[in-house]
Amino acid sequence: MLALKTPYLLFFGDEERQTYAKTGLGLAHWRPEDCVGQRRLTPDTADAGLPDLTIDEAAAAGARSVVLGLALVGGSLPSHWLPDLVHALELGMDVVAGFHTRLTSFPDLVTAAEKSGARLIDIRVPPENIPVGTGLKRTGKRLLTVGTDCALGKKYTALALHREMASRGIDADFRATGQTGILIAGSGIPMDAVVSDFLVGAAEMLTPDADPDHWDVIEGQGALFHPGYAPVSMGLLMGSQPDAFVLCTEAGRDTIRGWDDFPTPDIRDVIERNIAIAQQYNPDVRCVGISSNTVFLSDEERPGYLAGLEDTYGLPAVDPLKGDGVAPIVDHLQAQTWP
Repeated sequence: MLALKTPYLLFFGDEERQTYAKTGLGLAHWRPEDCVGQRRLTPDTADAGLPDLTIDEAAAAGARSVVLGLALVGGSLPSHWLPDLVHALELGMDVVAGFHTRLTSFPDLVTAAEKSGARLIDIRVPPENIPVGTGLKRTGKRLLTVGTDCALGKKYTALALHREMASRGIDADFRATGQTGILIAGSGIPMDAVVSDFLVGAAEMLTPDADPDHWDVIEGQGALFHPGYAPVSMGLLMGSQPDAFVLCTEAGRDTIRGWDDFPTPDIRDVIERNIAIAQQYNPDVRCVGISSNTVFLSDEERPGYLAGLEDTYGLPAVDPLKGDGVAPIVDHLQAQTWP
């Protein structure tokens, strides 16, 4: 388990796109009691609905860690954010990030941390000695969230499914695979930071043997049709050997986010491709529901859209933030007969 000091100040820099602020937004939603405020460098910066604080104000309010709430393409750290982070370290606050670029690669941050005794904590560091995947079947049951694209609700859906299952007395664990999920759960493996040869082995480590009725609810990463991030999806799908998966999508998203030359794949194609690959390791795998982000639909449009998905695919279709949340998917899951 990670030993992070709370409460947090969520740092959004000057990133205006809510999609790339998902780390901070996820923490604000799932752990609001641990978030004292947010630091935004411009009025147009992504907003988690927390009090806007300067570094000094956050320190006065008791913040003990500054969490960089961004998941940027390539995982870089803009240099003009450094003065705020240095100042936070000087005031004794830890700085926590989930970027591919390590905080310890910035001399100014290292110097400030050494002087104050504050810590630089990189979440996106996989464990050592990950084995190559074996492909061997493990005991227990596993549910994986997969997607038509990135940044559309795989983590949120997995967390919501775990919460709903736990509320029903189902023996279940949430398995985090990305920096936001790891910060929320306190443990996990950052799959996109694992060397490709060991992705399957990492997924096997993440979801070990368990009791026959136990469910691991696994946070998905990337998307099989994604031009940049398909490999991590493939490794996670192969290594987790899911019994069930939930397809995540976003209503109205026509192109891959950030890769506008690539259309968003058809839902049926995504379901069939995930099944085709997963069946090599678990022949009984099945899709048990569709989770759609309907943020761009009106309250009047949403019911008809979800009903259309149910009619087309014969699966419960939900927006996990609306109505009964993911309860219909868990109903369907519990109604199934599992080997």
